[in-house]
Amino acid sequence: MSDTKKIINIFFFLLFLSFIFLPLGKEIKGQEKIEEIEKPILTQRDTVIESFGVDYKDIEPKETYYMIITAYSSTEDQTDSTPFITASQKHVEDGIVANNLLPFGTKIKIPEIYGDKIFVVEDRMHYRKGDYHLDIWFPTTEEAKNFGVKKAYIEVVE
Repeated sequence: MSDTKKIINIFFFLLFLSFIFLPLGKEIKGQEKIEEIEKPILTQRDTVIESFGVDYKDIEPKETYYMIITAYSSTEDQTDSTPFITASQKHVEDGIVANNLLPFGTKIKIPEIYGDKIFVVEDRMHYRKGDYHLDIWFPTTEEAKNFGVKKAYIEVVE
């Protein structure tokens, strides 16, 4: 048997062994974590919440999602040519967040990071960020950078 045939036979033998010892249908390493973030964790509950005079500490969330949470500030390199105006045409202020999944005006909490503080979805992100990514507005770029990247549950309260 020639050397070329031996090499080809060894290659196919190793290829055959790789199908036996590696689990078939196994996804790319880390894919499970990505899919976990991109899917809602809990389903919507059948609760009606009145928005006037509600103490959000005592309210069970309508929905809960696991999201990647980052930060941004009002600079043209992070937003657009009108960095102080949100996608919903409101002026930026403390408590504004950007998200592509939830409608404008949705009130949320991030209990693991901010306790009972209420945030309002008033801005959008680039579509490549997907639906399960939340961006918190900060007044300065330094504060936004210091926040970094976190993963946490968010609770939709209204």
